[in-house]
Parts: sequence; C-alpha cells; structure tokens
Amino acid sequence: MKRRNFLAAGAAIAATSTLATPVIAQDKRQWKMVTSWPKNLPGPGINAQKIADLITEVSGGRLEIKLYAAGELVPGNGVFDAVSEGTAEIYHSVPAYWGSKSKGLLLFGSQPFGLRADEQLGWLKNGGGQELYDAAYARFNLKPFLCENTGPQWGGWFREELQSVNDIKGMSFRSTGLSSEMHSKIGMAVQAMSGPDMFQALQTGAIDAGEFIGPWTDSALGYHQVAKYYYWPGVGEPSSAGEIAVNKSLWDELPADLQTIVKLASESIYISSLVEYQTNHAKALQRLISDHDVKVRQMPEDIVAAMGAAAEEIYHELQDSDDEITRRTVESFLAYRKIIGPYMVYADAGEMNARAKVLGY
Repeated sequence: MKRRNFLAAGAAIAATSTLATPVIAQDKRQWKMVTSWPKNLPGPGINAQKIADLITEVSGGRLEIKLYAAGELVPGNGVFDAVSEGTAEIYHSVPAYWGSKSKGLLLFGSQPFGLRADEQLGWLKNGGGQELYDAAYARFNLKPFLCENTGPQWGGWFREELQSVNDIKGMSFRSTGLSSEMHSKIGMAVQAMSGPDMFQALQTGAIDAGEFIGPWTDSALGYHQVAKYYYWPGVGEPSSAGEIAVNKSLWDELPADLQTIVKLASESIYISSLVEYQTNHAKALQRLISDHDVKVRQMPEDIVAAMGAAAEEIYHELQDSDDEITRRTVESFLAYRKIIGPYMVYADAGEMNARAKVLGY
C-alpha cells in the first residue's frame, strides 16, 4: 500500500472515532476474540492483541474486544468453528489452517511460489480476491479480513545439512496449508502441529525438521536449540497472511461505522505487522547467527526445482476442483500472479539484486 493510502486509512479511522464519540454509552457490544496462538507470542499473538485493542479504542468502547489465547476458551485449531457457530464473535488465525474446510481457503493465506505481502493485498484489492474471499467464508457464516503478514517465511529448521533432493525423501516435516501439500509431493512425511508442539516434536525426534514462520517468532519458540541448520528461501510461503473473521450474522447487524472501523483496523495492522515482522526478523537472524551458532544455508537448487514442479501440480488440481469457488479463486490468483510477477522481476527483484551486488546485502 502506498504511503498516502496508508495515511488516508489512518485518517479515516480517526474521523470515524470522532464521529462515534457522542454515542459511546449507547449500543455497546462486547465480543470475545479467540485465537490460535499462545498469549503474546511474538508476531501473531502480539498482533492479535493489537487489533483487539485498536478496535476497542477507535470505537470509543462501543465495540470492546476481549482476547482469549489458544486453549483459554477453545483450542487453537477450533477457533474457526467457534466463531462460525457463535460460541465466540471473532477469531484471529491464518487461512493456512482451514484446508479441511475447503482447499480454496488456503489460497487466501499463502501460496507456494505465490504472492509477496504487498502482492497479496494487491490481489484482494485490485484483482478480485476480496470478493472471492468473502464468498468462500460466507458459506461458513464468517466475514473475513486479512489483518497481518509475516513477510517471506523460511524454508525450515533441519538437524543435518542438505545436499540434494534425495536427503529429504521420507523426512518427517512440520508444515501447514498448501506448503504442506507441496512438501508431501516431493516425498516428505508432513505433519501438522502448532508452533510450540513443533519444538517438542523436534526435541524428541518425533519429526526430523519443520518450518513455522521466520527468525523472530522461531527464535522465541527455541527451534535453534534443537536444530542448527536454517534454510532459505521459504518458497512454500513467499508471504503468509493472518486473518480475523467475524460471525457473519453478527457482522450483518453491526452498524456501518463499526464495520468501517473493523475493516480499517485490519488494513492498518496488516501494514504495521509486516514492517514489524521484517525488522524483527532481521534483528533476530543476526542474534541466531552470532549468539547461537545457527548455520544459515540456501536450499539446494534441485530441491527448489522439485518444489516448483509440485506447486504447479497443486494449482492444476485446484483448477479441477468440484467446488466452483475454489476453481474461481485459483484462476483469479494465477491471473494476478501472471500480471504482477513479470513486473516485479524489473521492479523489486531488480532493485534488491542491484543493491546486493553493490553493497553485498
């Protein structure tokens, strides 16, 4: 999002808050936000609290959001159903967790060899993605908003150095979303689990390797204590979006100004979370290398090539889905990737490669 658009969004939030002030005592709502994260987990746990606080503050208390961490009201993997059914009013999680509901939902969070954080927002706002996002979730009585992005994720933590694609055959690996399907197609035994559970599984040897987010969140969970090889690039998730989703029946009853506050608060946290992640990832990576002797390695080219072939196979399968919205969603995503990808070779990739050539970073 361009700076002027971001500032305009902030101004709109402030204006809405000013208009809401005279009626703070009227029509007050108290909502429970259930999340998939431990409380204040660096990254998603912190951002869940931020959006809850921002909506409460900007609404002048007319829409008060109280956060419940994973397990406090419902398990982290149960938040989708809890809000859909009305046990809670709003959740904070990631689309990558809802493949069992519909594989098409996974595309709104991240896509192997897919969209960066800014491109993801571009697809939703300028490529028809939001309309499909709304339609896909409406079937589950939910109104969704992207509200966070981690930036580029990493390839994962491994105990041993990788030499070729043969090294990963049969390896037990933690992943989620379409990334997990990609890893499965190249011969890995994929397991889905929470971030904290991944540490325990690595520690006990229940899994051989795994990926979660990136240096900031990963270091807080201690993966470097049990696996020293940290691989890039994370082509399974070039970015990973977080979301909030509101019970749609309640959303439809919400006054228009409170709907606007939720929408603009989501956009605001999406941008602020991205720059926070990027900054803290960079700082955490330096500490992982200097203080914990983590070995940063580039993923071997034949593994990346195998992943790329697997990703395209996944998209072909989604194009053949029996579900119309899934088919429309993957076609929309692929069309936007085809527009934005060639431009980024000249724009962002060109600029960053030139900087790296001159400065070494």
